Amino acid sequence: MSRHTGAELRQQRLEKAQQWRQAGINPYAYRYDRTHSTAELQKQYIDLAPGGEIPVEVRVAGRVMARRVFGKLAFFTLQDEQGTIQLYLEKQRIQAHMGEAAFERLKNSTDVGDILGVQGSIKRTEKGELSVYVSTYELLTKSLLPLPDKWHGLTDVEKRYRQRYVDLIVNPGVRDIFRKRAKLIQLTRRYLDERGFLEMETPVLQPEAGGADARPFVTHHNALAMDLYLRIATELHLKRLMVGGFERIYELGRIFRNEGISTRHNPEFTSIELYQAYADYSDMMRLTEDLVTTVTQELLGSLVMTYQGQTIDLTPPWQRVTMADLVRQQTGWDYAEFAACGDVVAAQAAAQACGLPNAETYDSVGRLLNALFEEFCEATLIQPTFVLDFPLEISPLAKPHRTHQGLVERFELYIAGRELANSFSELTDPIDQRHRLEQQAARKAAGDAAAQGVDEDFLAALEYGMPPTGGLGMGIDRWVMLVTDAASIREVIPFPLLKPEHSDSHS
Repeated sequence: MSRHTGAELRQQRLEKAQQWRQAGINPYAYRYDRTHSTAELQKQYIDLAPGGEIPVEVRVAGRVMARRVFGKLAFFTLQDEQGTIQLYLEKQRIQAHMGEAAFERLKNSTDVGDILGVQGSIKRTEKGELSVYVSTYELLTKSLLPLPDKWHGLTDVEKRYRQRYVDLIVNPGVRDIFRKRAKLIQLTRRYLDERGFLEMETPVLQPEAGGADARPFVTHHNALAMDLYLRIATELHLKRLMVGGFERIYELGRIFRNEGISTRHNPEFTSIELYQAYADYSDMMRLTEDLVTTVTQELLGSLVMTYQGQTIDLTPPWQRVTMADLVRQQTGWDYAEFAACGDVVAAQAAAQACGLPNAETYDSVGRLLNALFEEFCEATLIQPTFVLDFPLEISPLAKPHRTHQGLVERFELYIAGRELANSFSELTDPIDQRHRLEQQAARKAAGDAAAQGVDEDFLAALEYGMPPTGGLGMGIDRWVMLVTDAASIREVIPFPLLKPEHSDSHS
């Protein structure tokens, strides 16, 4: 069989589109009335025996995924969003309903990839394939570019991300990922709405990036003649709303951090942040555990799942352990000992002996604790685990711990070796908050691109008084990765950003 280039195949299809026009048929229809989806038909007629036929008239529409033509008989596979069904196309029946040329036009001028609407009865073939026994059809959209070979599909990972629309057509499992993503977001909103939380919207463009340690994207506002940042968190504006009198609020939306790309990180991602007045990080632990288990149970029908070959059990209660205890268990390095004596040099030497790379670059016992945790502990946390009580130096927006000096009331939730959520007893002391933001600003001035400046308006808001507050931030993309068994974050983002591809897409 001869091989054609993409350009040649496209030209052939353009000619076929013209043939439809010459026959008085627009190859790009305006609408089509359907009575059923393919999944509804498959479910409704599941008990129809081989050879059986039901004279009911149905109308379905979708994309042709396969064509088999045998003289006066043809079999097409039609795919819509929900699934597939076979089209049983018989020359005599179609000609009786549509005229002499209809069957030949179907044979000669349609291709895999075209979108058709068909009407007919329901039939199950002798081989057991449920089919629409077509009496009439309409070409709804002529496809000009061929789909990937059905035996090999679209398997090149970068091409899948770059041409996600083709990926969705030929890899039905990808559609299921994004269906689950949409459902997870819907269920999360419903969970919070039912518990009295209000969804708010805060600015994406901000004069001062804040709420996290992250390098921001910079843009320019022409009308105001000023540079602005794309938000790196929603935290500081949501806290302004808490000052204003709201007691339970959340925002689910996009965050932008001008940082590296990996299987776990994407510079543009979706998160949810929520705040509850008169609560602390213990309340947030209970809420997080209940939110994740409630939504996951409804989404998957189970709290036990397989992620990249590992069994994950979300059944509560989840493990709770301090960062210091985890580091001591994994390495023998004792935070309490070094925090008590304040000997950073000795702490660096002990961390280096544990195998921590560049231990001498961490200038405090708290930063060493966090570095040892990230190096030796994170990847071991497969089952859901709340890691508690972080160093103050890396937590500028969290309240000091009530009983452990040098630590704050903060937890992170880890599942499958990665962080899923981050929570604080939120810092409400405006004097302490100013001091910490000024320390960040000093780091920024010294060249730390991830450190932020002082947000004077936020500090002014705090001086009016914010009630005791528990806050929670959670990455939606990583949660979707978990429930869909996706190895890379780009699998669960419909259109991840890629470098431009300089080629002719029609060649």
